[in-house]
Amino acid sequence: MDEMRERAAEELTARARIRDAALREFAEHGVNGATIRGIARAAGVSPGLVQHHFGSKEALRRACDEYALETLKRTKLEGLQGGIANPGFTTAAMNEVLPLQRYLARALVDGSPGAAELFDDAVRAGKEMLKGDTPGLSRPNTSDPHAYAVVITGLNFGLTVIHEHISRALGADMLGPEGYARMARAMLDILTDDLLAPELVVQMRATLDRMLAESTGPRIPTSDAAARKADSDPPA
Repeated sequence: MDEMRERAAEELTARARIRDAALREFAEHGVNGATIRGIARAAGVSPGLVQHHFGSKEALRRACDEYALETLKRTKLEGLQGGIANPGFTTAAMNEVLPLQRYLARALVDGSPGAAELFDDAVRAGKEMLKGDTPGLSRPNTSDPHAYAVVITGLNFGLTVIHEHISRALGADMLGPEGYARMARAMLDILTDDLLAPELVVQMRATLDRMLAESTGPRIPTSDAAARKADSDPPA
């Protein structure tokens, strides 16, 4: 029994090591440029072991996507539940999350179907968190929860995608502690600041509502993943 447990622990460690190496390789070379052999070399294992654990490069990419999104979601929830007040939590979270941001930045502009699935998965996670039962978050004041989640996801991911430009403008790496702190603090200021006068907000909402009501242009189809999920999701 002990021998079986040791073997299972070794396989789990190898699987995690392969996944972490794949995150780095995909971030540096993209999905198309990264290879099973290169990932195996970075992880210190054989190409056969990579295929044993994940089967194919595409399956490994999906595992990386799932791990990245789950880690980001878990870290956000822990922060909202009080962890953000703990300096130890903040340091640990940054060490875990910031390397994933480089992977996400590359994955989102990779041009593969996986990039669309990754974005759609993040939108779904955002909708779940915005339903009003997440500690630290209020239910958003919107008539279109789906669009709200889409735009919030776009803002978060968009900053990651253009992190090199933001880093250059800030004079500090956005995916490092100083640059991230400055970017996140500015984003917090933007999200909590009443920048527009209330009467202007009312006028703009009325204009946009009228545009929607009068809109008859062609629709852009959602991705298959988004369409399938939309059919199964309960109304927000």
